[in-house]
Amino acid sequence: MIDFCIEEMINLGIHFGHNIKNWNPKMKPYIFGIYNNIHIINLDKTIELFKIALIELKKIHDKKGKILFVGTKKIFNESIEDIACKCKQYFINNRWLGGTLTNWKTIKKSIKKLKLLEDKYEDKNIVKKFTKKELSIYYKNINKLKKNLLGIKNMNSLPDVLFIIDTINEKIAIEEANKLKIPVFAIADTNSNPDKIDFIIPGNDDSKKSANFYLNNIYNYLNN
Repeated sequence: MIDFCIEEMINLGIHFGHNIKNWNPKMKPYIFGIYNNIHIINLDKTIELFKIALIELKKIHDKKGKILFVGTKKIFNESIEDIACKCKQYFINNRWLGGTLTNWKTIKKSIKKLKLLEDKYEDKNIVKKFTKKELSIYYKNINKLKKNLLGIKNMNSLPDVLFIIDTINEKIAIEEANKLKIPVFAIADTNSNPDKIDFIIPGNDDSKKSANFYLNNIYNYLNN
């Protein structure tokens, strides 16, 4: 099991929650105290629950299960894609399309369309027939689809679990997963609703450094 250093976590600001005005009282069990009107997260709880989450994620990963990493805030874009690719898993880091889970059949059609467009674009015999204007429109259509579907292009069925950074921002993704009983792992800040999360990891979900701490440790543990 990976050992965590509380001093390192403090240096990364993982213990910083939100202003006390913005808290969700259901997060009280995971709060250590208040400093300058900011809730401070109990890092002992964070470590305890992160270890539980890591064990469960590894079970899924080792069984070739599908983990969908979700973080559509711009600051997380690169990190989300990076871990998913390194772990040979899946990601959504630009925009969560409504119905990604609950209307999977329609999403699969969009993925099929993307693949067809890409195949045509790679066929020089087809491409050379396009005018510059047609080629520009074609390329824009591909890029538009890729922005939202690239990370799930090869996901042939619904994921086994979701891993979420920022539960407020990814509210729709969580609702869809709950509806389909797909387990949700999530970094939960002091303004989160823990009731909708199956495996909660209390911590700062607004910082890139904090997110990278979790994601790097997930990568190391899954590939251990």
